Amino acid sequence: MFGKVKKEAQIDKEQLELIENAQKRIKQKKRLYIHFVVFLIGSLFLILLNLVLGFGKDFMPFNTDWFVFAVLIWLFFLIYHTFNVFVTHRFMGKAWEQEQLNKLVAKQKERIEVLNQKVEKENSVQTSEKKKSELTIIVAAAENNAIGKDNQLIWHLSDDLKRFKNLTKGHHIIMGRKTFESFPNPLPNRTHVVITRQEHYKVPEGVIVVNSLEDALDAVRSDMQPFVIGGGEIYKQAMAIADRIEITRVHASFEADTFFPEINTANWKKVGETYHRKDEKNEFPYSFITYTRV
Repeated sequence: MFGKVKKEAQIDKEQLELIENAQKRIKQKKRLYIHFVVFLIGSLFLILLNLVLGFGKDFMPFNTDWFVFAVLIWLFFLIYHTFNVFVTHRFMGKAWEQEQLNKLVAKQKERIEVLNQKVEKENSVQTSEKKKSELTIIVAAAENNAIGKDNQLIWHLSDDLKRFKNLTKGHHIIMGRKTFESFPNPLPNRTHVVITRQEHYKVPEGVIVVNSLEDALDAVRSDMQPFVIGGGEIYKQAMAIADRIEITRVHASFEADTFFPEINTANWKKVGETYHRKDEKNEFPYSFITYTRV
């Protein structure tokens, strides 16, 4: 991850010992091979030196050519070398090689298992820390689900406007064209995503225009909590896929031309509700209610 110093791979003592033994085994094998080749060439040279060149021809201990004793003595050292490699130090023995191989394989399996456990743990932590994107519907609706008339709000609730501002601040807000046009100007500190079928629809800089709710969701994929803010048709589409509903239930009924869909309690669970009386800033009693998808 960023900001962390990468640790260098470490070789433990047991692995280092196995590697050193393997290196020593290779050196022993090479030396024995070289010794054998030199013995063959040297023996041939001694024979030629005596029989062809006549060197030491008169020196015959025990009535035997001297090179015979020289070759036998050298052969003794070659046999001793071979015995030392295969028996005394047990290098290159098949059983020993298999034992060392098994140790290396077992050790590597242990290290791989440790690494796998570490990766799984890190992935688990990252998954638990990663927030799930949550699509939220936010709406103010009357007892008869009325939400507006002539593209305007029917009531004025100061606390509802403050709640809307606090919840949506810093997030993407998804809306239909008519809802967007009901604002004198784009709302500050929010990214507007407008759904419309009109081609070449003109919007201020920073406003995103899409042709469907699916495209809108693609446009807000970087936001962990985008909001759907209306109107009626967009709410109806979003009800099938939203994770949360934040509704201000105005305790009155109104004549309207735009309505919020009925909340099916088989699909939605009420997890919070606070009731507020009407006052000088809020002309109707209301409740802030939160639903989550079952």
